[in-house]
Amino acid sequence: MKMLAALLLSLALCASAVPIQDFDVEKMAGKWYLVGFASDAAWFVGKKSEMKMGTVIMTPTAEGNLNFSLASATTTGCWSASHAAKKTETPGRFVYTSQVWQDENDMSIVEAVFDSFALVHTVKTKPTGIQTVNNLYTRSPEHNAELQAKFRQYSLSTGVDPANIVFLEMADMECSHE
Repeated sequence: MKMLAALLLSLALCASAVPIQDFDVEKMAGKWYLVGFASDAAWFVGKKSEMKMGTVIMTPTAEGNLNFSLASATTTGCWSASHAAKKTETPGRFVYTSQVWQDENDMSIVEAVFDSFALVHTVKTKPTGIQTVNNLYTRSPEHNAELQAKFRQYSLSTGVDPANIVFLEMADMECSHE
């Protein structure tokens, strides 16, 4: 019964995250910097002060799916993970299972200027509950106050506590995506 309730809540949350119109998965290709992170998830609240800017490599497939790998510096070295997101009937919306975090993910690209930034909304469903994560990706590590305000406003509209909207500092090193 808990899983059914979680699934219904997840569907409701995803319905509010509308992907951008005229989405083109090919324009997501390449390197992005993870500069903004927002979530009320307990794991994030406990780790947000330690998080640093990471990189993401996005690789569209011929079928319209989106493979991506994340890499970030941690206090003990580097961390990386890869995911294969499958397209849905809605352009700009993808689903994937994370073997790392043991959750089902429903990811929407909600706003983007593909040569500059992408705002991504993900609903993560686990047997223990649902978590919302918003990410701000940019093509370079620099980002301006206008983009920060846009990300903050979007994250607040999804119910994230203002204290849990962070802009990540550059790491001392860039980690490999292997």
